[in-house]
Amino acid sequence: MLAMEKGINCCFTASASNVCIYFITITIALVVIRVSYVIYRSCKPLHTTSPQPLSTLIVLGSGGHTAEMLNLLSVLHTDSFTPRFYIAAATDNMSLQKARLFENSVIDKEFRMAALKCKLSRVSATLLYKTGVPENAQFVQIYRSREVDQSYVTSIGTTLMAIAHALWLMIKIRPQVILCNGPGTCLPLCVIAFFFKVVGIRWSSTFYVESIARVRRLSLTGLLLYELRMADKFFVQWPQLQRKYPRADYVGCLM
Repeated sequence: MLAMEKGINCCFTASASNVCIYFITITIALVVIRVSYVIYRSCKPLHTTSPQPLSTLIVLGSGGHTAEMLNLLSVLHTDSFTPRFYIAAATDNMSLQKARLFENSVIDKEFRMAALKCKLSRVSATLLYKTGVPENAQFVQIYRSREVDQSYVTSIGTTLMAIAHALWLMIKIRPQVILCNGPGTCLPLCVIAFFFKVVGIRWSSTFYVESIARVRRLSLTGLLLYELRMADKFFVQWPQLQRKYPRADYVGCLM
Protein backbone atom coordinates (compact mmCIF):
# COMPACT_ATOMS: atom_id res chain seq x y z
CA MET A 1 0.00 0.00 0.00
CA LEU A 2 2.83 2.38 0.87
CA ALA A 3 4.52 1.76 -2.47
CA MET A 4 1.20 2.29 -4.25
CA GLU A 5 0.63 5.64 -2.45
CA LYS A 6 4.14 6.77 -3.37
CA GLY A 7 3.47 5.84 -6.98
CA ILE A 8 0.21 7.78 -7.03
CA ASN A 9 1.88 10.82 -5.47
CA CYS A 10 4.68 10.67 -8.03
CA CYS A 11 2.19 10.44 -10.89
CA PHE A 12 0.18 13.35 -9.48
CA THR A 13 3.32 15.48 -9.09
CA ALA A 14 4.43 14.65 -12.62
CA SER A 15 0.99 15.49 -14.01
CA ALA A 16 0.88 18.79 -12.14
CA SER A 17 4.33 19.66 -13.44
CA ASN A 18 3.30 18.81 -16.99
CA VAL A 19 0.16 20.94 -16.70
CA CYS A 20 2.21 23.84 -15.33
CA ILE A 21 4.77 23.58 -18.14
CA TYR A 22 1.98 23.31 -20.72
CA PHE A 23 0.24 26.39 -19.30
CA ILE A 24 3.47 28.43 -19.29
CA THR A 25 4.25 27.37 -22.86
CA ILE A 26 0.80 28.33 -24.10
CA THR A 27 0.99 31.68 -22.29
CA ILE A 28 4.39 32.50 -23.78
CA ALA A 29 3.18 31.48 -27.24
CA LEU A 30 0.10 33.71 -26.96
CA VAL A 31 2.21 36.66 -25.80
CA VAL A 32 4.65 36.18 -28.67
CA ILE A 33 1.78 35.96 -31.17
CA ARG A 34 0.14 39.08 -29.76
CA VAL A 35 3.40 41.07 -29.77
CA SER A 36 4.10 39.93 -33.33
CA TYR A 37 0.62 41.05 -34.39
CA VAL A 38 1.07 44.46 -32.76
CA ILE A 39 4.43 44.95 -34.51
CA TYR A 40 2.95 43.76 -37.83
CA ARG A 41 -0.03 46.08 -37.58
CA SER A 42 2.12 49.01 -36.46
CA CYS A 43 4.23 48.67 -39.63
CA LYS A 44 1.17 48.98 -41.85
CA PRO A 45 0.00 52.34 -43.27
CA LEU A 46 -2.35 54.14 -40.92
CA HIS A 47 -5.92 54.72 -42.09
CA THR A 48 -8.48 56.67 -40.16
CA THR A 49 -12.04 57.24 -41.30
CA SER A 50 -13.19 58.98 -38.14
CA PRO A 51 -14.00 62.68 -38.63
CA GLN A 52 -13.44 63.24 -34.94
CA PRO A 53 -10.18 64.90 -33.81
CA LEU A 54 -7.55 62.71 -32.19
CA SER A 55 -6.36 63.23 -28.63
CA THR A 56 -2.62 63.81 -28.92
CA LEU A 57 0.23 63.49 -26.45
CA ILE A 58 3.20 65.72 -27.33
CA VAL A 59 6.50 65.07 -25.57
CA LEU A 60 8.79 68.07 -25.20
CA GLY A 61 12.44 68.16 -24.18
CA SER A 62 15.18 70.55 -23.22
CA GLY A 63 17.60 71.94 -25.77
CA GLY A 64 16.40 71.97 -29.36
CA HIS A 65 13.79 69.21 -28.98
CA THR A 66 10.99 71.59 -28.05
CA ALA A 67 11.81 74.04 -30.86
CA GLU A 68 11.77 71.20 -33.41
CA MET A 69 8.51 69.80 -32.07
CA LEU A 70 6.73 73.15 -32.11
CA ASN A 71 8.00 73.76 -35.62
CA LEU A 72 6.52 70.40 -36.64
CA LEU A 73 3.19 71.24 -35.00
CA SER A 74 3.03 74.56 -36.84
CA VAL A 75 2.64 72.73 -40.18
CA LEU A 76 0.01 70.28 -38.95
CA HIS A 77 -3.73 70.82 -38.98
CA THR A 78 -4.10 71.35 -35.26
CA ASP A 79 -7.89 70.97 -35.47
CA SER A 80 -7.33 67.28 -36.25
CA PHE A 81 -5.21 66.76 -33.13
CA THR A 82 -7.22 67.90 -30.15
CA PRO A 83 -7.12 67.93 -27.24
CA ARG A 84 -3.34 68.30 -27.08
CA PHE A 85 -1.44 67.23 -23.97
CA TYR A 86 2.05 68.70 -23.68
CA ILE A 87 4.42 66.77 -21.42
CA ALA A 88 7.84 67.91 -20.25
CA ALA A 89 10.20 66.91 -17.45
CA ALA A 90 9.47 68.28 -14.01
CA THR A 91 12.65 70.36 -14.12
CA ASP A 92 11.94 71.74 -17.61
CA ASN A 93 9.73 74.81 -17.21
CA MET A 94 10.98 76.56 -20.34
CA SER A 95 9.50 73.95 -22.71
CA LEU A 96 6.01 74.30 -21.28
CA GLN A 97 6.25 78.09 -21.47
CA LYS A 98 7.10 77.79 -25.17
CA ALA A 99 4.20 75.40 -25.65
CA ARG A 100 1.81 77.87 -24.01
CA LEU A 101 3.03 80.63 -26.32
CA PHE A 102 2.51 78.32 -29.29
CA GLU A 103 -1.03 77.47 -28.20
CA ASN A 104 -1.80 81.16 -27.70
CA SER A 105 -0.65 81.85 -31.25
CA VAL A 106 -2.79 78.98 -32.59
CA ILE A 107 -5.91 80.15 -30.79
CA ASP A 108 -5.24 83.75 -31.76
CA LYS A 109 -4.94 82.75 -35.43
CA GLU A 110 -8.10 80.65 -35.30
CA PHE A 111 -10.23 83.36 -33.78
CA ARG A 112 -8.87 86.07 -36.03
CA MET A 113 -10.08 83.96 -38.95
CA ALA A 114 -13.39 83.39 -37.18
CA ALA A 115 -13.75 87.10 -36.56
CA LEU A 116 -13.18 87.83 -40.22
CA LYS A 117 -15.62 85.17 -41.40
CA CYS A 118 -18.35 85.91 -38.88
CA LYS A 119 -17.61 89.65 -38.65
CA LEU A 120 -17.23 89.41 -34.90
CA SER A 121 -16.22 92.43 -32.93
CA ARG A 122 -12.81 92.55 -31.28
CA VAL A 123 -14.43 92.15 -27.87
CA SER A 124 -16.30 89.01 -28.95
CA ALA A 125 -13.15 87.52 -30.49
CA THR A 126 -11.24 88.23 -27.28
CA LEU A 127 -13.87 86.47 -25.19
CA LEU A 128 -13.79 83.46 -27.49
CA TYR A 129 -10.00 83.44 -27.35
CA LYS A 130 -9.97 83.39 -23.53
CA THR A 131 -12.53 80.61 -23.29
CA GLY A 132 -10.96 78.51 -26.04
CA VAL A 133 -7.47 77.92 -24.68
CA PRO A 134 -8.13 75.44 -21.83
CA GLU A 135 -10.30 73.19 -23.97
CA ASN A 136 -7.66 72.48 -26.60
CA ALA A 137 -4.44 72.14 -24.64
CA GLN A 138 -3.20 70.91 -21.29
CA PHE A 139 0.32 71.12 -19.89
CA VAL A 140 1.73 68.36 -17.70
CA GLN A 141 5.10 67.72 -16.07
CA ILE A 142 6.56 64.26 -15.56
CA TYR A 143 9.36 62.95 -13.39
CA ARG A 144 12.66 62.50 -15.17
CA SER A 145 14.28 59.06 -14.99
CA ARG A 146 17.76 60.46 -14.47
CA GLU A 147 19.07 63.98 -14.08
CA VAL A 148 22.36 65.15 -15.52
CA ASP A 149 25.32 63.95 -13.39
CA GLN A 150 23.01 61.87 -11.18
CA SER A 151 24.59 58.65 -9.91
CA TYR A 152 23.34 55.39 -11.40
CA VAL A 153 22.55 53.98 -7.95
CA THR A 154 20.17 56.76 -7.02
CA SER A 155 18.73 56.80 -10.54
CA ILE A 156 17.17 53.37 -9.91
CA GLY A 157 14.66 54.90 -7.53
CA THR A 158 13.95 57.91 -9.73
CA THR A 159 13.51 55.65 -12.76
CA LEU A 160 10.90 53.54 -10.96
CA MET A 161 9.14 56.71 -9.85
CA ALA A 162 9.20 58.06 -13.40
CA ILE A 163 7.74 54.82 -14.78
CA ALA A 164 4.95 54.84 -12.18
CA HIS A 165 4.15 58.47 -12.96
CA ALA A 166 4.20 57.78 -16.71
CA LEU A 167 1.82 54.84 -16.22
CA TRP A 168 -0.59 57.02 -14.24
CA LEU A 169 -0.50 59.71 -16.93
CA MET A 170 -1.07 57.22 -19.76
CA ILE A 171 -4.05 55.71 -17.93
CA LYS A 172 -5.46 59.18 -17.31
CA ILE A 173 -4.85 60.67 -20.77
CA ARG A 174 -5.23 57.55 -22.97
CA PRO A 175 -4.00 59.37 -26.11
CA GLN A 176 -4.76 58.22 -29.62
CA VAL A 177 -1.57 59.77 -31.02
CA ILE A 178 1.88 60.24 -29.46
CA LEU A 179 4.37 62.68 -31.00
CA CYS A 180 7.98 62.63 -29.82
CA ASN A 181 11.40 63.52 -31.18
CA GLY A 182 14.11 62.24 -28.92
CA PRO A 183 14.04 63.38 -25.28
CA GLY A 184 14.51 60.54 -22.80
CA THR A 185 11.23 61.56 -21.18
CA CYS A 186 9.34 59.94 -24.04
CA LEU A 187 10.84 56.47 -23.60
CA PRO A 188 8.72 55.24 -20.64
CA LEU A 189 5.62 56.74 -22.27
CA CYS A 190 6.27 54.89 -25.53
CA VAL A 191 7.01 51.63 -23.70
CA ILE A 192 3.76 51.89 -21.75
CA ALA A 193 1.85 52.75 -24.95
CA PHE A 194 3.25 49.62 -26.60
CA PHE A 195 2.29 47.54 -23.53
CA PHE A 196 -1.25 48.94 -23.72
CA LYS A 197 -1.43 47.78 -27.35
CA VAL A 198 -0.32 44.28 -26.44
CA VAL A 199 -2.85 43.85 -23.63
CA GLY A 200 -5.62 45.62 -25.58
CA ILE A 201 -6.14 48.60 -23.27
CA ARG A 202 -5.58 51.33 -25.85
CA TRP A 203 -4.10 51.59 -29.34
CA SER A 204 -1.98 54.74 -29.42
CA SER A 205 -0.21 55.47 -32.70
CA THR A 206 3.35 56.57 -31.92
CA PHE A 207 5.16 58.90 -34.34
CA TYR A 208 8.84 59.42 -33.68
CA VAL A 209 10.79 62.14 -35.52
CA GLU A 210 14.53 61.94 -34.94
CA SER A 211 16.20 65.26 -34.18
CA ILE A 212 17.80 67.15 -37.05
CA ALA A 213 21.01 67.15 -35.01
CA ARG A 214 21.28 63.40 -35.62
CA VAL A 215 23.04 63.19 -38.96
CA ARG A 216 24.96 59.89 -38.91
CA ARG A 217 23.40 57.82 -36.13
CA LEU A 218 20.25 57.72 -34.03
CA SER A 219 19.96 58.99 -30.50
CA LEU A 220 19.77 56.40 -27.72
CA THR A 221 16.02 56.90 -27.40
CA GLY A 222 15.54 56.66 -31.16
CA LEU A 223 17.74 53.57 -31.41
CA LEU A 224 15.75 51.76 -28.70
CA LEU A 225 12.39 52.61 -30.29
CA TYR A 226 13.69 51.62 -33.73
CA GLU A 227 15.21 48.30 -32.72
CA LEU A 228 12.29 47.34 -30.47
CA ARG A 229 9.80 48.45 -33.17
CA MET A 230 7.72 50.43 -30.70
CA ALA A 231 7.02 53.36 -33.02
CA ASP A 232 4.27 53.08 -35.63
CA LYS A 233 6.14 55.54 -37.83
CA PHE A 234 9.80 56.45 -37.52
CA PHE A 235 11.05 59.55 -39.37
CA VAL A 236 14.56 60.86 -39.97
CA GLN A 237 15.66 64.17 -41.47
CA TRP A 238 18.83 63.08 -43.28
CA PRO A 239 19.03 60.68 -46.26
CA GLN A 240 22.21 58.98 -45.05
CA LEU A 241 20.43 58.17 -41.80
CA GLN A 242 17.58 56.54 -43.71
CA ARG A 243 20.05 54.43 -45.68
CA LYS A 244 21.58 53.21 -42.43
CA TYR A 245 18.17 52.50 -40.87
CA PRO A 246 15.98 51.36 -43.81
CA ARG A 247 12.75 51.00 -41.82
CA ALA A 248 12.80 54.75 -41.15
CA ASP A 249 11.08 57.26 -43.46
CA TYR A 250 13.06 60.20 -44.78
CA VAL A 251 11.04 63.44 -44.59
CA GLY A 252 13.71 66.07 -45.22
CA CYS A 253 14.69 68.88 -42.87
CA LEU A 254 11.71 70.11 -40.87
CA MET A 255 13.45 73.11 -39.33
